[in-house]
Amino acid sequence: MSNDQQITPIEHIASRIYMIRGERVMLDSDLADLYGVLTKRLNEQVKRNLDRFPEEFAFQLTQDEYDNLRSQNATSSSTHGGRRVLPWVFSEHGTLMLSSVLKTEQATQISISIIKAFVCLREMLATHKDVARKIEEHDKQIASLYKHVERLLRVPANDKKPIGYIWDED
Repeated sequence: MSNDQQITPIEHIASRIYMIRGERVMLDSDLADLYGVLTKRLNEQVKRNLDRFPEEFAFQLTQDEYDNLRSQNATSSSTHGGRRVLPWVFSEHGTLMLSSVLKTEQATQISISIIKAFVCLREMLATHKDVARKIEEHDKQIASLYKHVERLLRVPANDKKPIGYIWDED
């Protein structure tokens, strides 16, 4: 497989990146799907290697976080064969560490695609911030221009001295 080819399109991966606790993360179930393993097996490997996953790499969701995520994404409930334990989420660094824990060629290739998706998102956010900053500067310039025009329009007409020849009939 060439470097330009990817197993999974970056857009597909990027759609599975969520913002939780101020971090961009991916769910264990989404990663398991991408890596081609069961979520249960992925989590078993994480638990066997917890020393490789500090909290900035991976953490387990609280019930409130999970309920909020489920309501946003309409994931299955535990009463209908869905999850019975709270999911783990993995940051960009955590997803990279997963490839070393799973030790498969597919995991390595998918990790490369995942990292590219995180980088792409970072670049898009930086571009949007730059555009937003430029728009804000433009708006300030327009506001300043309006203030100058308003000042010019407020000059009273009777303060002006007449121009030209004035005929005095005395």
